This record gives sequence, C-alpha cells and structure tokens, in this order.
Amino acid sequence: MEEPQGRDPVYALAASPHYARDRVCFAARASGLHRSDDGGVTWRALFGGLDLTVPLAAMAVAVSPGFEADRCVFAGVQGGILRSSDGGESWQPSVLPSPPPLVSALAISPGFVQDGVLFAGTLRDGVFRSADRGGHWAAWNFGLLDLSILALAISPDYAQDETLFAGTESGIFRSTNGGRAWRELSFATELAPVVCLGIAPDHARGGWLLAGTEASGLFNSVDDGQSWSRLGEEAIPAAVNGLVLVSDPSGRHEILALGAEDLVLSRDAGRTWSTLKPGLQEGQDVTCALAPEGTAAGAPLLVGLAKGQVIRLAV
Repeated sequence: MEEPQGRDPVYALAASPHYARDRVCFAARASGLHRSDDGGVTWRALFGGLDLTVPLAAMAVAVSPGFEADRCVFAGVQGGILRSSDGGESWQPSVLPSPPPLVSALAISPGFVQDGVLFAGTLRDGVFRSADRGGHWAAWNFGLLDLSILALAISPDYAQDETLFAGTESGIFRSTNGGRAWRELSFATELAPVVCLGIAPDHARGGWLLAGTEASGLFNSVDDGQSWSRLGEEAIPAAVNGLVLVSDPSGRHEILALGAEDLVLSRDAGRTWSTLKPGLQEGQDVTCALAPEGTAAGAPLLVGLAKGQVIRLAV
C-alpha cells in the first residue's frame, strides 16, 4: 500500500527489536497507526477493524521488547491506550478517566516481558502507569508539578533502579521509584518546553541524559539531571524535534538530533557535529526519526515528516 498523501503528520516511529530480521516498524500519525513489514518502504493502516466514523489519531507508539514472541504493540490516542497482542491486527482499548486525556508519549519497561510495566504521558493529566501489560491504568503524579507531558524516557536498568524521566511544558521531572513519586530537576524553566528526551544505554554507570527543547536547543547532563550544559550550540538549531541516542560496543555515544529541516549527527557524544541531508528537500519539516539498526554509516534511517510521509535515508 502506498503512503497516505496530504496533511497527515507523523508523530512517532517505533520498530520491532528484531527489525534487522523481520523489518517490522510502526508509524503513529494523524490518520492512525500504520505498520510496515518491509523496513518502511510500504505501509498499511491498522485501525480498520475499530469501526471508526472519523480517523483516530495515534500520537505515540511502543513495541514490546519481546515482540517476536508476544506481538505486543501499544498506541496512544485521545482518551486512552490501544493494545494489540497480534502485531496490530486487532486492538483492545484501555480507557483513561474522564475527561478523556490525549496520550502524548509512551515508555515501556525494558523488562516488560517479565514485569508488564509501561507508562503513558498525557498533555493535561500527567503520567499513567500499568503493571498488567496495558490492561489497567492508574495516575501516578505525586510530586509532578506540571501535568503537561511531552516526552518520557525510561532507564535501561529500570528493573534495578526504577528510574524514569518526564519532559514537560516547564522542565524535567524524575522518578526513582517507578513513578510513585516525582521530583523536579534543576532544568531552567526559561529553556522549556522539553519536547524530547534521550537516555544512554549505559545510564546506570554515567547518568547521561539528553533534553531537546522547543526553542532553546539541545542540553546534556552527565549527573542524572542535576546539572545541564548546552550541546552543539552552533550546529543544532533552536528547535529540537527529536533525538536518537545509541552506543556502539565500545561504549561510544552517538547522537542524532532532529531540527525542523535538519538532521545533525555526532559520533563523539556531542563534541563535534555534521549535518545529514540525504534525500531531504526544503520545506520537508521533520517530526521524528528512527534508526532501528543504530547510526553506523549506511544504516537505515526512517524520518517522519509533518506532511505525512515516512522517508527512508541512510545514516
């Protein structure tokens, strides 16, 4: 199936953990959730079986770390979360309390197969948590002074440290007890809103965290969010729409930052940057990106656009 044309913004992208083998990826967009089985070349809509009278926008998507076996995928929509246990062919809704919140972000536990934990951020009602694979949800907002959640990031070592972060209209909050309580970090309010977060695979050792802002650039913390410094001030534009953060086997951090029309890459943890513009044309506003096989030279890169397409590039 060809991609939808026209104004159909792509809000988020996610891939199967076994993308290199199965080529499965998902795009959350204004017209709903779409799936590709060929690495992003062709797409098909997944909400057809919901008997909708109008399109249901998907703002967020999360895929189970055990997707190959459990086929679990989640979509954040207006009023709740849709969950599927067959790769998106059928859906079960989990309705959140009224008035219906708009789910803006999803974060899934790295140990989801064992613990069944995932989180949903909403634009006005804070953070919700499920511990039964998305069947039931409860608001976990104690200490969360800003309930407008724009981004969530969960520790790769969540099973041990129970740490997650929330980017909001006013700054960044951290929980170290699985979302039961939150504390605001020392991120300057005038730099917010924080629209995207990146957490290093070795976060438990170095406390490395990235924050992309709506109009103030990219910021870096190496002490678990206690202090922050600007990264790539000359190379990265004021608006950072998304982040891709990976580490190679040697532990070297590579960062892909998304501006409105630029993709900026650092292979040395933000010390130097280069601009990637393969296949991008003027006016193609970038909304999100996915590097399912990392950022090694030549690796596939999927880029979501405000006008609706998902284009395939190479890093």
